[in-house]
Amino acid sequence: MSHRILTGRVVIATHNAGKLVEMRELLAPFGVEAVSAGELSLPEPEETGTMFSENAAIKALAAAEASGLPAFADDSGLCVDALDGAPGLFSARWAGASKDFSGAMARILSELDRRGATNRRAHFVSALVLAWPDGHTELFEGRVFGDLVEPRGTAGFGYDPMFRPDGFDRTFGEISSEEKHGVDWQSGQALSHRARAFVTLAEACLRRP
Repeated sequence: MSHRILTGRVVIATHNAGKLVEMRELLAPFGVEAVSAGELSLPEPEETGTMFSENAAIKALAAAEASGLPAFADDSGLCVDALDGAPGLFSARWAGASKDFSGAMARILSELDRRGATNRRAHFVSALVLAWPDGHTELFEGRVFGDLVEPRGTAGFGYDPMFRPDGFDRTFGEISSEEKHGVDWQSGQALSHRARAFVTLAEACLRRP
């Protein structure tokens, strides 16, 4: 399968400041100029998909059509085994309009206690979609598995403080940005779900200057 190569300028289809920082840092080595949907005052489309990939495509295509530029969108979430995959697609909605992820994390722990669940396994999913104004799209996905713990640390955003990835004694809230989504380009290894998805995207659609 042939992939379309991204060059020049791209819209990052997010109004989430944390995602924006991560995506800009991931794109930086490839000489791609990134502008956010928020900076362009683009509206946020309604996310009506039933999968992460569908919602990412909705956001990327909407931004590409509105801006006339290629657009790059992520849809991601936390899936908790003992909660039947919740919050999943609704990870952001669990935080409410005020984006209170402290409350969302407390809700998860409360739900686990209410169910008497001892299983604390969970994983993050990231679906990345590149879309062009002519409707062409490229999809890439990444996952990272780990355990839920009492929230620790102030790094990252969202549910990061309660997620301890496999092989670590620290949560994403205690891991630096560089360590969390830095990429070893020689081995193709990365830690976070978004960085893992980005590695496959970069191999297919990006070229170093």
